[in-house]
Amino acid sequence: MTANERLKQRFGEWFWGSLAAATVIHFLIFMFFPTLSAQDMSFSTPEMISFELPPEVEIPPPPEQIARPARPVISATAIDEDVTIAPTTFEANPIENLPPPAGAEVDISEQPVLTPFTVAPDLKNRAEVERALKRYYPPLLRDAGIGGDVLVWFFIDETGKVRKTLLKESSGHKALDEAAIKVAEIMEFSPALNRDKKVPVWVALPITFRTQ
Repeated sequence: MTANERLKQRFGEWFWGSLAAATVIHFLIFMFFPTLSAQDMSFSTPEMISFELPPEVEIPPPPEQIARPARPVISATAIDEDVTIAPTTFEANPIENLPPPAGAEVDISEQPVLTPFTVAPDLKNRAEVERALKRYYPPLLRDAGIGGDVLVWFFIDETGKVRKTLLKESSGHKALDEAAIKVAEIMEFSPALNRDKKVPVWVALPITFRTQ
C-alpha cells in the first residue's frame, strides 16, 4: 500500500482529531482569558461663564474729502482815477500831522502826513506788479486758499518813485503783510500833481491777495 493510500485511509481520523483538538484549545482560551470590562468614559460639560458685552459704539461717518484749493487769481487794487478830497478838519487831522507852514523846511518822508494834491499818482507797471504778487504770495497761505487785504502807506516823490513804504493796516497774517511790503517796493507811479505842480505825497493803497 502506498503512502497516499494510507493517508486517504486515515484522513477521517486526522480530521476529527484535529477538530476535537481545536475545540478543546478554544474552550481553554475562553475559559482562562482575563475578564474584560468597559472603561468609564463618561464626561461632564463645564459650566458656561457668561460675559457682559460692552455697549455698542456708534462709528462716525468718514470725513468729507477736502477739496483741492483752486488756482489763485491775484490782483492789486488799482488807484481810482476819480479822487475825491475829503474836507479837512482838525479832528481828522491833528496838528502834528498837518503840513508845515510855508517857508519851513521839514522832511515829510519821515512819517505819513497830510499832503494835498489834486491829481493822484497812477500805477504804471501793473503787469510787473501782478507777477510780483504771484511770486511773493506765501505758498502755505496760497495753497490753503487764504488771502487778505494789506493797507500800505506809500511815500512817492516828485518823479513818481516809491521812496518809502509803511504798514498801515495788517491783513491778520504776518506773511501776507511782509509779502505786500515787498510788492509795494517795486511799484512805479506817475507823479502826483497839486494843480499843475509835481509834488511828493503820502498815499495809503490796498494790496490784495486773493484765491479763486
